[in-house]
Amino acid sequence: MGSISTFKQNIHRRLFPAAIKEYQVIKAYDIWSENYDSQPGNLMLDLDQIVFSKLLDAVDLKNKAVADIGCGTGRHWPIISEKKPESLTGFDFSPGMLGKLMEKFPDAHTHIITDNSFSNIPDAAYDVIVSTLTLAHIEHIEEAINAWCRLLKPNGEIIITDFHPDALASGGQRTFKHQNRHIAVENFSHATATIKDILLKNGLTLVNEEERKVEESVKHYYVAQNAAHVYDKFKGLPIIYGIHFRRV
Repeated sequence: MGSISTFKQNIHRRLFPAAIKEYQVIKAYDIWSENYDSQPGNLMLDLDQIVFSKLLDAVDLKNKAVADIGCGTGRHWPIISEKKPESLTGFDFSPGMLGKLMEKFPDAHTHIITDNSFSNIPDAAYDVIVSTLTLAHIEHIEEAINAWCRLLKPNGEIIITDFHPDALASGGQRTFKHQNRHIAVENFSHATATIKDILLKNGLTLVNEEERKVEESVKHYYVAQNAAHVYDKFKGLPIIYGIHFRRV
């Protein structure tokens, strides 16, 4: 009886796989930090690199104070540093991610994010704020974006990239593999129109925006993961967006 029961359980697992477990942001990224910098073939990271680099090309960082909110392991810091900022400060929720950043950049200035207000940072502290693949992890985005704008100097600029809310609303998840199981990170879907409206209300103006969709050019990412059915589900949907705003 035991072997028959086990056989039935195995069949059930194959036909009805368990849902991917979702973790709260800090716990998820503390776990993910172990291999975050070793993810060849990660579609989101690769598209984010393209979108962020294109938007950053239009921003002069020389001798500017730059804040990276949701900096993670400092994935974008090499291309930011190439533009010769006066300073670069990293903010993140995850001690694990900041620990990995400090291994790569021992002299880095970093802060743990404990709330949306950034109350320990003075007004008009930064010329440029960048935030990549972070905003959808924040539930109360108006509070957060208002605080970011408070930190911004006159004529300051903000670049934001993230998982597109249309993909999230259609069942997309931010997932990673750890010890042979998949983990999803908690997300909140915020319409891009809502995000833009908050920035406009803070006196910023849209400079540029970018978007990338699930299309034939990225199909090989899904095929490599034996997930062609996921590609078919999301084909045509925007998967990542980027916006560049400036205070004038």
